[in-house]
Amino acid sequence: MNKYIMAIDQGTTGTTCLLLDRGGQVICRGSREFRQFFPRPGWVEHDPQEIWAVTLSVAKQVILQANLSSSQIAGIGITNQRETTVVWDKATGQPVCNAIVWQCRRTAPLCEELKAAGLEESIKEKTGLVVDAYFSATKIAWILDKIPQARQKAETGELLFGTIDSWLIWKLTGGQVHITDYSNASRTMLYNIHQLQWDRELLKIMNIPYSMMPEVRSSSEIYGLTEADILGSEIPISGAAGDQQAALFGQACFQPGSAKNTYGTGCFLLMNTGTTPVKSEQGLLTTIAWGLNNQIEYALEGSVFIAGAAIQWLRDELKILDNASESEALANSLADNGGVYMVPAFVGLGAPYWDMYARGTITGITRGTKREHLARAALEAIAFQTSDILSAMTIDSGISLNVLKVDGGAASNNFLMQFQADILEVDVERSAATESTALGAGFLAGIALDYWKDQQEISEIRKIDRCFHPEMQPDKRLAVLQGWKHAVSCALTGK
Repeated sequence: MNKYIMAIDQGTTGTTCLLLDRGGQVICRGSREFRQFFPRPGWVEHDPQEIWAVTLSVAKQVILQANLSSSQIAGIGITNQRETTVVWDKATGQPVCNAIVWQCRRTAPLCEELKAAGLEESIKEKTGLVVDAYFSATKIAWILDKIPQARQKAETGELLFGTIDSWLIWKLTGGQVHITDYSNASRTMLYNIHQLQWDRELLKIMNIPYSMMPEVRSSSEIYGLTEADILGSEIPISGAAGDQQAALFGQACFQPGSAKNTYGTGCFLLMNTGTTPVKSEQGLLTTIAWGLNNQIEYALEGSVFIAGAAIQWLRDELKILDNASESEALANSLADNGGVYMVPAFVGLGAPYWDMYARGTITGITRGTKREHLARAALEAIAFQTSDILSAMTIDSGISLNVLKVDGGAASNNFLMQFQADILEVDVERSAATESTALGAGFLAGIALDYWKDQQEISEIRKIDRCFHPEMQPDKRLAVLQGWKHAVSCALTGK
């Protein structure tokens, strides 16, 4: 009987589930979106129970569609939207409130307090992260401070914290396993990435009980078995990684200096730096890529908070697009951007600016500005933000990239990929499998089970769809980059 690997990709707007065969081919795919809650400006929440229900439904859907028995699933790999914070009751399994999403800015004032207390440098030294509302630590603190009885219950050991990977593994195992992996732990602003442990000093500063924290395990090992009645049989859960680290793995960026960019709701550029963490002086994050074979590998990361979400905004809020793919034809219908630039700082700006209070800005609007200009400006903004990050990464690492591997939904946009190659002046290599995030989780799960032998086999499985080569003239490139820098200066608050 053929066996398959199930890869669950629990993202910001929905959950995707893939079934992979030994050739790394997707034999079945299921996907469902879930609700987004915006209770106040800058606040973003999800319902953890809805995430669980949607995830379970797509997992069951692919088994049914593929006409398989659940006993034919060799193992499950999970990748997840990182930093998104769930706190739940250990006895009842009920979340104490909605999940606070990575995009949510409600804890910006608490971050300012930490900075004012002079803690920024020590937090960066320990965690590799900047002090920002993006990460889990201040979200946990907010929940304990604001939700009735939450602190009291946490201090008596009744509450558990987890990022979405922990929540799903806990649910799949019927509450038997409370773990996370190195990559997700490194995104909480509570994990010491050098000592490889929860930092008790940081937990004390944030007033977060140690008892809430999940056990940290490698990214590729058997954590536990699913409860038999959940999917029909006991299935090993054997891989876990935060979505961007999973995509780095799925793109076979195994050598120091290799890099990938994932174009999704946000945009995330990661460079493998090997077994040595590289401290950033340019506003990037030092993070754990994965733990595998008793070895930790690190990465430099730059995060763009709003990428594909800018196109969704044009579609859903301004109603000037019928669908996201329409943006490509609209952008191509123009010879240039007409001087129109969009800085999509809807939830602040991430690397390398880290301005929590920056807000979206459109510059260069004239009476002749059309929806085509706005569509093009939104796509170009994704490429410009990526360029800012890669420039910082080159300075930090001392490595000049010659190829950028790309994936994610917006990577299918040929205009964007060509413009990205032009702005970066490097080749942009699009994977044949745009869902590298899910593939990475599947590969990590499979390696733990000897379904795939090693990383070399993963490299051989990976296929390239298309390579985009730089075509833009240097003077034009310089001019559009200057226009972008001016637009960013208009969006920054300097706070």
